[in-house]
Amino acid sequence: MKTMRTTAALCLAALAAAACGRQPDRAPAAAATASAATPAQLARGKYLAAAADCVACHTAPGGAPFAGGVPLKTNFGTIYGTNITPDPDTGIGRWSSDDFYQALTAGKSPHGHLYPAMPYTSYRGMARADSDAIYGYLMHLAPVKLANRQNDLHFPFNLRFGLVFWNMLFLKGTLPASSQGQSADWVRGRYLANVLGHCNECHTPRGRLGQLDLDRPLAGFALTRWFSSNITPAALAERGWTAGGLQAFLKTGVAPQGSAFGDMYEVVNLSTRHLDDADIKALTIYLLGEPPPAAPARRQAAVEQGKVDAGRRIYLNVCAGCHAVDGAGRPHTAVAMRGNTTVREANAHNLIVTILDGLPEQKLGGLENMQPMPGFAQGMSDADVAALVNYLRATWGDLPADVTPDRVAVLRHP
Repeated sequence: MKTMRTTAALCLAALAAAACGRQPDRAPAAAATASAATPAQLARGKYLAAAADCVACHTAPGGAPFAGGVPLKTNFGTIYGTNITPDPDTGIGRWSSDDFYQALTAGKSPHGHLYPAMPYTSYRGMARADSDAIYGYLMHLAPVKLANRQNDLHFPFNLRFGLVFWNMLFLKGTLPASSQGQSADWVRGRYLANVLGHCNECHTPRGRLGQLDLDRPLAGFALTRWFSSNITPAALAERGWTAGGLQAFLKTGVAPQGSAFGDMYEVVNLSTRHLDDADIKALTIYLLGEPPPAAPARRQAAVEQGKVDAGRRIYLNVCAGCHAVDGAGRPHTAVAMRGNTTVREANAHNLIVTILDGLPEQKLGGLENMQPMPGFAQGMSDADVAALVNYLRATWGDLPADVTPDRVAVLRHP
């Protein structure tokens, strides 16, 4: 996912490892591996590659599948996703299954240390059988001869020895659970979230050296433009998520609580919608925990009417045409404000950014085709945006109207 990729890239860039050089002088492994794989094994590898969201980092827009070139922009420069097709010279065609497993779980390729834009901090827990299945699928693909782009990192982050020490300090065997449970579904869901889906890479806070704060798994973190929400059980329940709603969201990108947008739109499109129903159920059980927390009673925050009047006027003039006067939205076209998870989130970051930047069209399959939303950065002042956000939060989020123009200004000019 893009957010996941960017966060991991920040860590890597700051504490870069050894370079990728030329391919090792060994015979290509792809032909033998591809011929040995059965259709069932290839289908399993394809499924696991989708669950691990490999395409997000390794397929550039308009480019050949898995041929690399995706730019991951960070404060330290730009890292590019690499070619993982079985081309023997520019891809991984000379890698063995052992090489591939080491790259996924230890961040070590035949050339040396990898940047953790490939999130081996999460993949470290991957089962060897799953690694081998993904490897077999990739080796079955058509090779694409496309040289990897050189990373463009600022000094001193282009020095590649620091990650050796970072790994010694922060690379752990397993990541902690964000919920409690014991069932087979919960165990499977933990594997899907913590390992294959690498949810922690975006949703877990990070320390000053880019390391995951393992005392707060999935507690939310501000990445580039979007805030990766707190998806712990209590936070999900606080925002109105249920098992049914979460399963629908992961499978289709649309639920009564809202639609996937920003980086999560890409996650759903490239990864979670390809999961089978059993894995969607398991992932949901893990995220909500066993048993899931009860939904807290909703209590409308006490608000001085004068603080939301200005925001109400803006909403009626600008927003109600799509989202309706009563916040009910328009089916298949514009999400409701009532019960919306972004409106109900205590951190107003994503609500502010959505109003400032707008959203592109969200094609979510079937009848679900959320229309593009224009951004209002040019047409609204910081005070206007704050007023609108406060109206939405107070009216449909049961949250205080406490967003200030200064808060908006920070996100307008990050």
